[in-house]
Amino acid sequence: MPKPQILLTNDDGIRSPGLWAAAAALSRLGFVTVAAPREQSSGMGRSLPGNSDGIIRRETVIVNGQEWVVHAVGGTPAQAVQHALLEILPHKPDLVVSGINYGENLATGITISGTVGAAMEAAAVGIPAMAISLETDKAHHLSYSTEVNFSTAAHFTEYFGRLLLESGLPPGADLLKVDIPAEATPQTPWRWTRLSRQRYYHPTAPERASWELPGTVGYEMRVNWDIEPEDSDVFVLLKKRLVSVTPLTLDMTAQLDAATLEDFYRLKPAER
Repeated sequence: MPKPQILLTNDDGIRSPGLWAAAAALSRLGFVTVAAPREQSSGMGRSLPGNSDGIIRRETVIVNGQEWVVHAVGGTPAQAVQHALLEILPHKPDLVVSGINYGENLATGITISGTVGAAMEAAAVGIPAMAISLETDKAHHLSYSTEVNFSTAAHFTEYFGRLLLESGLPPGADLLKVDIPAEATPQTPWRWTRLSRQRYYHPTAPERASWELPGTVGYEMRVNWDIEPEDSDVFVLLKKRLVSVTPLTLDMTAQLDAATLEDFYRLKPAER
């Protein structure tokens, strides 16, 4: 049988050590094509800005002594997936993997994540996809730090990649989101989780004396543990210190029956 075709991307950019840890792990499963943003592109979500230049440059990198030809794309993570599917790959891949990301992607803020956004773009055209992230210190989130050890995250990238290639996605799921604790080992258990309904990454105001000065919105991580369910991605990763695996769907429709929707604005609040 022909080797499975795997498309690998990320949002940290083509030079990220996390990307190359994933490439080495996935190469044990099939033929890996790498197409990733030319620049650091965290926080891009699934955006498709019209001012991306779309330039694709083939580059050569050395990973574990092996030479790889990769594709640096002038665009967002989702656009890197689009260019790969439309121009780089001769055929539709069997699997798309996005990661390994510096920093966990949790709770309702995942729509901000370029890691998840790239996987969603693949899922939108019916390709099994996975977004995989490693919990790191905030100082490493936008870095290419070599202090971060991706070996365990690479193990789980290969593990879940194999499951997706052999068995596909769970019924009703369009993609998987995998988050790995910083101190995890290959023996760390994993659990099925659901998205926390809380916000995990909270925006913080720019520190500046005047609006005329440059300033960017920052963020801090904060959780109200009193209301956090034990089966959420936040609880399983941060409290139980287990690998969180969240099946996601592209269907964001609220799960309400037609009768409830019909009555909602017709009836007065006291009658509902």
